[in-house]
Amino acid sequence: MSTKFLERLRVVLVETSHPGNIGATARAMKVMGLQHLVLVNPRFFPHPEATALASGAEDILERAQVTADLAAALQGCHKVYGTSARDRRIQWPVLDAREAAVEMVAELADGNCALVFGRERTGLSNEELDHCQVLVNIPTAELYHSLNLGQAVQVLAYELHMATLQANPEPHPDPDVTSVELAAPMEDMEGFYGHLEQVLRQSGFLQEIRAIRMMRRLRRLYDRARPTANEVNILRGILTEIQRWATNSRQKGSG
Repeated sequence: MSTKFLERLRVVLVETSHPGNIGATARAMKVMGLQHLVLVNPRFFPHPEATALASGAEDILERAQVTADLAAALQGCHKVYGTSARDRRIQWPVLDAREAAVEMVAELADGNCALVFGRERTGLSNEELDHCQVLVNIPTAELYHSLNLGQAVQVLAYELHMATLQANPEPHPDPDVTSVELAAPMEDMEGFYGHLEQVLRQSGFLQEIRAIRMMRRLRRLYDRARPTANEVNILRGILTEIQRWATNSRQKGSG
C-alpha cells in the first residue's frame, strides 16, 4: 500500500498542551508511514521541543495543518474515529486498536478518514465525540491504564501499518469522479444535524430537557445509515418543505 494512499488518513490532535507530544506524534507517524497531521488549537506550536522530539520527522511538523476547531479539521472526511478510554451512557460503536486499524484501511479506499486524539488530561469531550462515528479503545492491563498521548499515537500507527501489510485495497483514483456513491463528508452531515435539530425544536418534538441526548441518538442512527451527499440533500429538502408548510399553516391560521 502506497504512502500516497495513507495520506487520506488524518491524525488529529485536539488542544495539545505539551509541544513534546506533537513532536513524538510526528515521529510515531513517520516510522509507520502516516503523513497528514492536523492540530486543533494547540497550546504551543511551533515549538523547539516539538522539533527536538520529532527526531527526523520535522517534515511532518512543517506540513502540519493548524485549525481553530475540530469541525474545520474534519472537513472532507467521510469517516471519523475518536480515541476514548471512558465509558459513556450513550453507546458509540467501539473498536479496539487492531479492529479499528483494519476497518480504517478498508474505509480509506473510499476517501479521507480521520483518527482523533483528545487532550492529555481530559481526552475528547462528548460534544467532540459527536463528530465521530466510531470510538477507538486501546486495551491495557487492569492494574494500570495510563498511556501518554505519544504512546497512544504510536500504538494506533503501528496497528495501521500492520493492517496495510495484510491488505491491499484498490483505492478509487479520485473520490470526486468515481461512479461509486460515497458517504457524505462530515461538513454536510453537520449541516444536516443542525437543520434537523432546528426543525425538531420548532415542531415541539425536541424538548430542552432531552435535546442533547436525543440528538446524540439521532446522530448514531444516521451514522449507521451513512447517507451519500445526494441523500443528505434530499433529507434537507424534506426538512425545508416541512418548515415551509408549517410557516404557511401558521399564516393561514392567523388570517
